[in-house]
Amino acid sequence: MRILLGVSGGIAAYKVPVLLRSLREDGHAVRVIPTRAALQFVGAPTWEALSAEPVTTSVFDGADTVDHVRLGRAAELVIVAPATADLLARAAAGIADDLLTATLLTVTCPVLMAPAMHTEMWQHPATRANVALLRERGVHVLDPAVGRLTGADTGPGRMPEPEDLMRAVTTLLAEGTLRDDSADGPGQHDSATQQNSETEQDLTGLRVTISAGGTREYLDPVRFLGNRSSGRQGIALARAAARRGADVELVAANIDASLLPDGVHVSAVETTAELAEAMHRSAPDAHVLVMAAAVADFRPATANATKTKKTDDGVVPPLELVQNPDILASLVQDRRPGQVVVGFAAETGDAHGSVLEHGRAKALRKGADLLAVNAVGTDQGFGDVPNAVHLLDADGTEVVQGSGSKDDVAAVVWDAVVNLLRDRDRDRAGAGGGDGSAQR
Repeated sequence: MRILLGVSGGIAAYKVPVLLRSLREDGHAVRVIPTRAALQFVGAPTWEALSAEPVTTSVFDGADTVDHVRLGRAAELVIVAPATADLLARAAAGIADDLLTATLLTVTCPVLMAPAMHTEMWQHPATRANVALLRERGVHVLDPAVGRLTGADTGPGRMPEPEDLMRAVTTLLAEGTLRDDSADGPGQHDSATQQNSETEQDLTGLRVTISAGGTREYLDPVRFLGNRSSGRQGIALARAAARRGADVELVAANIDASLLPDGVHVSAVETTAELAEAMHRSAPDAHVLVMAAAVADFRPATANATKTKKTDDGVVPPLELVQNPDILASLVQDRRPGQVVVGFAAETGDAHGSVLEHGRAKALRKGADLLAVNAVGTDQGFGDVPNAVHLLDADGTEVVQGSGSKDDVAAVVWDAVVNLLRDRDRDRAGAGGGDGSAQR
């Protein structure tokens, strides 16, 4: 495949030679087009040596062959990494003041951009508007990673690692979204994908609070009771809600910062008490509450102020546990009119019933509008593995099933929430209450 690799002037450019080498090792022909600023970070000899192709930055270089047109027509994929705020702005505005931006106006193949900048720049309304415009035009703009930035700063804005960018390229290839030169625009999707992108703003105007991860209950300053939840399902729910237009708060219990999604407000907690406080603080302003966190049912009656030592006689000190409050049940009890509460129930079958039987009993006890019941075990539910849920209503009746990746399950859950809200709007309208939109 013929790939153009655009590099703009950010410090993350130092990672891109690794991406270039991986692309070459996969058999792709790669032409690097850096901006003039990018050469301040990685010089032309490096790009030429790794790509085995010439490196130029100006439309006046190679004027005899009109490179910006020739390269654009020949390209089968364009990757821009890093894509700085300046580059995103110029691309969105159609400015063509160097070889890279001029070439972007001539390509008819998919374009993949990997933003990298400080958090404040990424979250600035101008950048967000530019990204939205580029995505509307069919450009694949990745969300930046969350992590260490230049200096001591940490937050969303870090360029995805080269291996993550390679996975993104592989995904584009696997999904069949790469098109030939006869295509009529960059990164166009088929009609089904276009229809999905149009309908996925169905959470616009809604405030959503989602808990994710697993709570910890400390035995002493070193040890704690916990669970295996990685928070990935809650993260997928938050990411999907934000993409569908919602204003999202993620209450994250002990989640790896590198997994946290962009575009959401994150409140970090550790214990069940902290999680309960955060959810109840956010609840009055939320239209939808989702309890996806794995909450510790028990905590030590007392926690030692110092590390508990082993004894020479091998006697283990007794551990007295007390039950934690039921956060989901309390959110259901305190919900305001029209508010939707969604719970998750991780279950294992036993001698007293199946996963679904335990889930139905829990749905009746909790009273949540929807309860996602999922089986958990060594290779299912927890972590970076597929998930499967039975979505039950407050009466324990199955509404829908969902399975696949965490993102697939998140889509099923939000589709069910949207359907529930629409049904309520129709019921209010039928009762003479208008279209119900004001109650959102």
